[in-house]
Amino acid sequence: MEVHHNGHAASSTAVRDTETALYTALWHACAGPFVTVPRAGELVFYFPQGHIEQVEASENQAVGQQRPIYNIPWKILCRVINVQLKVDPGTDEVFAQVTLFPQSNQDENTVEYEPPPPPPRFHVRSFSKKLTASDTSTYGGLSVLKRHAEECLPPLDMSSEPVMRELIAKDLHGNDWRFQHIFRGQPKRHLLTSGWSGFVSSKRLVPGDTFVFLRDDNGGIGVGVRRGMIEQSNDPIHLNGVATAWEAISSGSTLFTVHHRPRSSPRAEFMIPFDQYIESAATNYSIGMNFEMRSERDTVEHRFTGTIMRIEDIDPLRWRESKWRCLEMG
Repeated sequence: MEVHHNGHAASSTAVRDTETALYTALWHACAGPFVTVPRAGELVFYFPQGHIEQVEASENQAVGQQRPIYNIPWKILCRVINVQLKVDPGTDEVFAQVTLFPQSNQDENTVEYEPPPPPPRFHVRSFSKKLTASDTSTYGGLSVLKRHAEECLPPLDMSSEPVMRELIAKDLHGNDWRFQHIFRGQPKRHLLTSGWSGFVSSKRLVPGDTFVFLRDDNGGIGVGVRRGMIEQSNDPIHLNGVATAWEAISSGSTLFTVHHRPRSSPRAEFMIPFDQYIESAATNYSIGMNFEMRSERDTVEHRFTGTIMRIEDIDPLRWRESKWRCLEMG
């Protein structure tokens, strides 16, 4: 009986680990391929200006709108204590809840740091599709490219009639969704039906939104969405996040928590890994230097080249000598 009990416990743990890995993979797929989130144990520089930009974007406010002046440094070296990958129950927008611990030694030149090992790889097959008016209509289904169907969907029995298979998928809220994967038409094509219209209605999907599908090696299936238009956030922790950080640092509290909403403002990655910042800070930027940067549009990477035209503080009154967005490109 003891052996049976231990085996059952090990099996339950393995199932939970697989479910957690699938959830994590789905969260990142919904966030977008170029979104990064710090990991527990890492050292990062927290940039209040970037945090403010993300809050402004989520509130649909103009960047630079008058806000309180916080008497805190323009960058704060912190250790990441905890990271929770979450999803807004009302909008399906993904966000990360990150707990930070400001370090007593803020001199990056004397900090000894060994980053944590990379997480184990979790293999999934995935695709995403930007939805059309036909995909989001109340009849029909979702048309899936042949390549995506053959690479990502569970295989069909082509000898059966009709050629179809039921899929059971889980979203980030833990809800199960049932779809029929059917291969039909003239010419024949892959469709998700019988459950697709309910998914569209429940998620309030419109043309321009993106459907995300992934399957792991154990047969687990996850589905999610990426909004084409970001809905305004009413998250009180997010809206008051900079004030919370200011209060924690000013009072000498050990921890503070921020909400990172990468879809609100993809430009505002306000928690920068220690090594990445040190490498950039060591570069001797000068006017006239050629520069390359990448940007995301519709989850496709675009690379831009330019020339540094100006080096200056973008907000010298509130953030004197800050390196946040200090390079103007031409």
